[in-house]
Amino acid sequence: MIDGLARRPGAGARGPGADPGATRGLVSGTIPFSSVDGPGNRFVAFLQGCDFDCIACHNPYTIHVCHHCGECVEACESGALTFDGAEVSWDADACTGGDACIRACRFDSTPKARTLSVDELVEAVRGPAPFLSGVTVSGGEATLQADFVRDFFAVLKADARLGRLSCFVDSNGGASAEVWDDLDPVMDGAMIDLKAFDDDVHRRMTGQPNAAVLRSIEHLAARGKLHEVRLLLLPGVNDAPEQLARAAAWLHGVDPGMRVKLIGFRCHGVRPIARDVSEPTAEAMAGYAEVLRSEGLERIVLV
Repeated sequence: MIDGLARRPGAGARGPGADPGATRGLVSGTIPFSSVDGPGNRFVAFLQGCDFDCIACHNPYTIHVCHHCGECVEACESGALTFDGAEVSWDADACTGGDACIRACRFDSTPKARTLSVDELVEAVRGPAPFLSGVTVSGGEATLQADFVRDFFAVLKADARLGRLSCFVDSNGGASAEVWDDLDPVMDGAMIDLKAFDDDVHRRMTGQPNAAVLRSIEHLAARGKLHEVRLLLLPGVNDAPEQLARAAAWLHGVDPGMRVKLIGFRCHGVRPIARDVSEPTAEAMAGYAEVLRSEGLERIVLV
């Protein structure tokens, strides 16, 4: 297993003379260009593994590391998967890009996740780099592999051609202050999801309490590294006006100028458990924004 998938109190320090480019991580996939994962046009790396189990997850196949049960091999339509009785192997060159293997997985995983070195991931950035404003590491949950993220950003920052790219983390906010402090010297900003301000609702939505998320928002804001807080809104689940008003008042207290992105739930790509949740209307989204404005927040983006 890749070191870092079980979150530790802080990212591990490298030994003297260690090469950050050799640090390895488990990468679910990459997108060379994205305009929705941070400011500008960005290269995005999605890391495998998450410690939240969100009912509305749009990347559910990134939650768990592959169990190597072999059930996906028969579903593969291109013959790109093989199973030797102990491990599933994926031939990227033979793969035609279908998702039958992911749909067949009962464990919210994918056989296509690859173990890459920092240097290999940096090379993937070089091609699109002239058209990019930055890179974002997402997931899964990026901070579960904090060493890999830190060294990826450090190598980018030290590169003569790539050093201009901003480096952002898209996170569920569950990391400790020690992890954020270790990333701070090479991280330009973080985008934190706040699934619900009410702890009971948060537990029902994610399987985890929200105390660490709230601490991360406060900690990153104090260090000037909080780019935005993201509220994913599910009608009838976490969109009650009184809940939103409490969240908005608390966020305003942390930073009156905070950027808040309101994201309407979409059914596309989610697990069956969330397909009965309705999508908010444009009128509902406008109403959510008004609740936040009534508590003093002005930098609101609707998606």
